[in-house]
Amino acid sequence: MSIASRLYNPGVMLESLLFATGNENKFREAREILGIDLRRVEIGDLHEMQTLDVEEAARLKAEQAFKITGQPVMVEDSGLVFAAWNGLPGALVRWFEAAVGNEGLLKMLGDEENRSAVAQCCIAVHDGRSVITAKGEVAGFVARKQTGKNGFGWDRIFIPAGLQRTYAELDAGEKNAISHRRLAYENLKKTLSAL
Repeated sequence: MSIASRLYNPGVMLESLLFATGNENKFREAREILGIDLRRVEIGDLHEMQTLDVEEAARLKAEQAFKITGQPVMVEDSGLVFAAWNGLPGALVRWFEAAVGNEGLLKMLGDEENRSAVAQCCIAVHDGRSVITAKGEVAGFVARKQTGKNGFGWDRIFIPAGLQRTYAELDAGEKNAISHRRLAYENLKKTLSAL
């Protein structure tokens, strides 16, 4: 049975998916964006492919998560692409954050004039036979200093285009209305309904 028929059969909808994540913040935002009662499963650290490409990373995580759970599962990967760094840190941003934090990222970017960046999110759904992915991207730029108290991860340094505030300066509703994660979930719903 395909993803489309499993997810859009009566009684088997997005709510039936397990969301495999150890990140409580990603889980919370996914529930708020989708407006459904997702079921979260923690399955430990999945092997994260060393790639800049969030779609590649999400696809691999979905394959692993299905092998572990044996159930239709959804995973997410996100990244932050600095134009000045030719795609870095991309999907590796988690490791940059762990090693040097947001302050270290800002120091490494230094006085670089080109502060353009793209926030990316890729959702991957696996039902054991096929994987579908949906991506969301928000253009913006990297702030000169960390600001804001909301959000998580690199939210304190990313300013979406058209705004003068970081994700972390927005309240949850404001961020969820425009974020890369919101766009990825909207694209996932469109992709599933087109199957």
